[in-house]
Amino acid sequence: MTSSVFDQPLQQHMWTTDAMHAVFAETNRIQKWLDLEAALAIEQAALGIIPESAAREIARQADVANIDLRALAGEMRRTRHPVVPAVRALQQCCAEGHGEFVHFGPTSQDVYDTGMVLQVRQAHDLLMRDLIAVGRELYRLARAHRDTAMAGRTHSVQALPITFGHKCAIWLSEVERHHDRMRALEARTFVGQLVGAVGTQASFGPHAAVLQRRVMARLGLGVADISWQPARDRLCEYVSVLGMIGGTLGKIANEIMNLSGDEVGELAEPFHDGKVGSSTMPHKRNPAVVETVVTLSRAIRCSVAMMLDAQMGEHERDVSAVRLEWKALPEACMMAHAMLEMMREALSGLGVDRERMRGNLDLLGGFLMSERVMFALAEAVGKQTAHERVYAAAMAGVEGGRTFEQALNDDPVIRDALTPARLAALLDPTTYVGHAPDIVDALLAKTDERRWLE
Repeated sequence: MTSSVFDQPLQQHMWTTDAMHAVFAETNRIQKWLDLEAALAIEQAALGIIPESAAREIARQADVANIDLRALAGEMRRTRHPVVPAVRALQQCCAEGHGEFVHFGPTSQDVYDTGMVLQVRQAHDLLMRDLIAVGRELYRLARAHRDTAMAGRTHSVQALPITFGHKCAIWLSEVERHHDRMRALEARTFVGQLVGAVGTQASFGPHAAVLQRRVMARLGLGVADISWQPARDRLCEYVSVLGMIGGTLGKIANEIMNLSGDEVGELAEPFHDGKVGSSTMPHKRNPAVVETVVTLSRAIRCSVAMMLDAQMGEHERDVSAVRLEWKALPEACMMAHAMLEMMREALSGLGVDRERMRGNLDLLGGFLMSERVMFALAEAVGKQTAHERVYAAAMAGVEGGRTFEQALNDDPVIRDALTPARLAALLDPTTYVGHAPDIVDALLAKTDERRWLE
């Protein structure tokens, strides 16, 4: 039986995806270690450091399928060491004594750091693919609803009319910046290292620099300018950006939740036959997908905090700090991918109730248009006086249970300044969305359309 939500068959789908779970499976982790050992042997042979026959045998045997993982786990417990048992297992697979040349120079952290980066690079492809998919859905919604009027809300209450497209365009802009952040950190993140026990490369001899370049080139990674064994900012930055992405996705999901409540009813996540909302209330259609995204957006913040803590290593290497990454980084990638996949699903089939949005604009009985009326009245009496009179009328109307139009007409100054026809026009919320449609158009024109429309 498993105890982690990332591995439990009954809960796993809420915390990760099958594809991302496979990236951080133990088999793939060990395989990435073996990939480094194979690349190292091949390049050492090319430089005349070890025999070519040994390199060929090491590369041939560097397959996780050749390793007994159950036995390996037992050895890790016995030795209290993560890498040495794996090196010994590979050595035992090699014939004719060629295993003596396995792991010829690197320290353990060279292996699991570089292996982790290889896993993150693999995860990165999945994350970028689905970040783009979410952006495409937001692009589509922003364009489709550039003119769909709805109530804009501040402090959780109605403020002024906006358009739903404007709301989606803001979300899209945020996602685009996250996309740029992820692209920008690739060069900093996807670097391995072969620096030895304290970062001086003493164990690699005179070919240390060229060997590191060749091995990393073979693995498709960059080369750091200096040891990053005690400098964990690269991976910390990566998870921090995932945390920011999680914050954006959680915000969008929470907004959908708030706007899908029965009392609001403006949005609804997709529903399919068989989806159940309650064991006792058969009528319920819960926002289960976006609700899960909100949960994950909160949980991923803990991974960010752990990665920040992992930066506090001591001296030239501190595995007590680095081991925090072994938990925080995979879990952050898994949660981020789950959120992206769920939000793509929610946005692709998002129900947008235009009629309910229009109806909710009248929910306050016209008071939503106080700003517009104030500025119109200011033309006759000045802005500050207009604010005081509209404020007084609004408060009296709210307290007296009257519409905004009725309350305004109770004030003779307002009644004289604004004719009934002018006032009726001013109280139409669909004609006071400002420049929202044009702002949406400008944002969509400015963004890299190829990113969202391919």
